[in-house]
Amino acid sequence: MSLPTAVPTGVLINGEWRESSDRTSFEVHNPATGETIATLSSATSEDAVAALDAACAVQDQWARTSPRTRSEILRRAFDLVRARAETFATLMTLEMGKPLTEARGEVTYGAEYLRWFAEETVRHYGRHTEVPEGTLRMTTRHKPVGPCLLITPWNFPLAMATRKIAPAIAAGCTMVLKPAKLTPLTAQYFAQTLLDAGLPAGVLNVVSSASASQISEPLMADPRLRKISFTGSTPVGVTLLKAAADNVLRTSMELGGNAPVIVFDDADIDAAVDGALAAKTRNGGEACTAGNRILVHEAIAAEFTDKFAAKMTALSVGNGMHEDTDIGPMVEPKAVTNLESLVSDALARGGRAITGDAPITEPGYFFRPTVIVDAPRDARVFREEIFGPIAPIFTFSSEAEAVAMANDTEFGLASYVFSQDPGRMYRLADGLEFGLMGFNSGVISNAAAPFGGVKQSGMGREGGAEGIEEYSTVQYIGQPDPYRP
Repeated sequence: MSLPTAVPTGVLINGEWRESSDRTSFEVHNPATGETIATLSSATSEDAVAALDAACAVQDQWARTSPRTRSEILRRAFDLVRARAETFATLMTLEMGKPLTEARGEVTYGAEYLRWFAEETVRHYGRHTEVPEGTLRMTTRHKPVGPCLLITPWNFPLAMATRKIAPAIAAGCTMVLKPAKLTPLTAQYFAQTLLDAGLPAGVLNVVSSASASQISEPLMADPRLRKISFTGSTPVGVTLLKAAADNVLRTSMELGGNAPVIVFDDADIDAAVDGALAAKTRNGGEACTAGNRILVHEAIAAEFTDKFAAKMTALSVGNGMHEDTDIGPMVEPKAVTNLESLVSDALARGGRAITGDAPITEPGYFFRPTVIVDAPRDARVFREEIFGPIAPIFTFSSEAEAVAMANDTEFGLASYVFSQDPGRMYRLADGLEFGLMGFNSGVISNAAAPFGGVKQSGMGREGGAEGIEEYSTVQYIGQPDPYRP
């Protein structure tokens, strides 16, 4: 399928799409076929600095734009994304591989950040009160943090862009966006959609590039940049945090995950199977919130495993453009190689694969959904983020053991608990070291909810009432109380 003609392939600087400074390019491939679907200009360090120049030039003017004006731009963008939903969904499936049904769902989910922050823009309240001693009147107000560098991942090309761009617009910040080189087309089309919605030139600049370091290094070293928001791997996030320290940048980091799915013996087993399946297979497992380790009480482990494995086996694998596809291709060949290595490691350590044997004959980067049992806790499938349709099942005998197993990781993003005991929800929420917890639900992300993790899963929150705070600074004004003698 050919690329929609409305998708820009250049670099966006100060409202104009243009070729990169050295006229180099890079290709975007369809992971279902391996075919090239687009060739984009590859931004250079010179382009990155020009993008920051454009953002800085309009920062003061944009910050003074009324909240209502910014809100209406976001609302128009929401309407346009909804109107262009099928083009966005097609782009995501072509460049990332997810099934078209899931891509349509991402359009709905991603667009909600535009609507949510359109509403939050005009409700970003400060305070006005007297200090406890009664000697001063205290005013607090929110100001935009300033020019931002936004770096988005390949697995949710639209939603990760809207989740960062929408609150930045709402707060009055200008931006330089660096999309993932594997899936830049959706972000490019979204940037054009924002221009069509009336976003002024220079507020958002886009520098897709074959080299992430050519973009990040000069911008992180530039004292005019005031914030970085990054979604991606923990090692890259740590590198960016070290660079951010030199200029004391505001940082938002949404990094790796190793989510436990904990199924207790009092759970509704059929509902737990469905919830675990949703947590594991959303986006083909290529999600930081994916259920990584499935921890099941030993009393129900056999029944749960049989039912879960049957549903994993029934999932259809194929080109995401086919309406009956459940699991699309992995994003690139090395992702398949890593999944194969994870399975081999688990088997070498005594684990057993009870699904996943059927060969895949289609071209492309496919991997059969695989359930592993009997692997030890030192297996890579317990320790590492899997990022694919491999589901290792482990057993536990007590609530305390389940919590200890779940927390036995350096990561702390998402977790999922299945139980019919309401009290357990609060005990587990207290005990689990994760920023998110789903209770009897395997899909919990929502634009109105704060998204983010603890430990090496990052810092800061995206979405919810908290999302706009990441792009704001608080200013305090103290003055003598004019109403007191």
